[in-house]
Amino acid sequence: MLSRHLSRPGYRLAFASVLFCSVVIALGAFTRLVDAGLGCPDWPLCYGHLWAPLAEADIQAANEAWPDFPVDHSITWPEMVHRYVAAILGFMVLGLWWITFRNRHLPGQPIKLPILIGLVIVLQAAFGAWTVTLKLWPQVVTAHLLGGFTTFTLLWLLTLRYSGWQPRQLIQTRGLSLRLGLIVLVMTVIQIALGGWVSSNYAALACPDFPTCQGYWVYPYGYDVGFDFNQQVGPNYLGGQLDVEGRAAIHYVHRVGALVLTVLTLLFAWQALRAGLRRLAAVMVGLLAVQIALGIINVVYAIPLWAATAHNGVAALFLLSVVTLLYRIYREVSYGK
Repeated sequence: MLSRHLSRPGYRLAFASVLFCSVVIALGAFTRLVDAGLGCPDWPLCYGHLWAPLAEADIQAANEAWPDFPVDHSITWPEMVHRYVAAILGFMVLGLWWITFRNRHLPGQPIKLPILIGLVIVLQAAFGAWTVTLKLWPQVVTAHLLGGFTTFTLLWLLTLRYSGWQPRQLIQTRGLSLRLGLIVLVMTVIQIALGGWVSSNYAALACPDFPTCQGYWVYPYGYDVGFDFNQQVGPNYLGGQLDVEGRAAIHYVHRVGALVLTVLTLLFAWQALRAGLRRLAAVMVGLLAVQIALGIINVVYAIPLWAATAHNGVAALFLLSVVTLLYRIYREVSYGK
């Protein structure tokens, strides 16, 4: 798929950054799922330390300074590992900036995309800080999740650009609707945002049955509460602040979104299959099937840690599959084939 002989300077670092970003996303999901988002109540340090207070005197001082957040090493390490790995990713993006500047005069060298990635990384750092200082305010937590997925996607696009990937075969673009593909992409982003809203409001177990939600095929309550985006800044949102009905409404909408996305994806995959893009279509549908299975497992088995973490990771991979297919179509059209 990737033509290495056409690769430009920065390809290897960009690809490594994609892999590293996937680790950051997985660590972020793990941190949320083990309730370690406030494992360190300050930022960027942890109780004023580079790692966490270990000596008894330091622990006592930390507990006195943050009485609402006593030191618990079982949740400090996931938070700090996530922070440090994210920091390493930031330095990798700085490396991409340097490569971009050094090779800015080469034909076809991406300029705007590395700059955009750097700006998103800076914004992500701010969201990471606000996630802690605003005590897991759902709006910021969801934005932080979307920022991570955006970084992942942009790094993958940069990798494709650096690789010099050229279409190796003609496809029948007449049978492909770029508009439908863009609708699938937008719906994927909306569904990821809904998943983030479910997670940040601790609504994953609000509908413990499947396929119904608390016995309802169409859940009738709590939408005004569940989708009130004016939640106050100040309370500690660890564990969530919404009532059961509000959480169930969020969960139900996420399920409906999954159904809509499934139908749209299958239509787009069918078009891609007819156009000759069998592998890309198969990967996209395969990831969708795995994601649906993980979603059902999370409900039926009450959010096993492995399944919930994988659900987050597969969502990111599904997003990349949609973006890759759209990029393939774009390359075909842009070369006038």
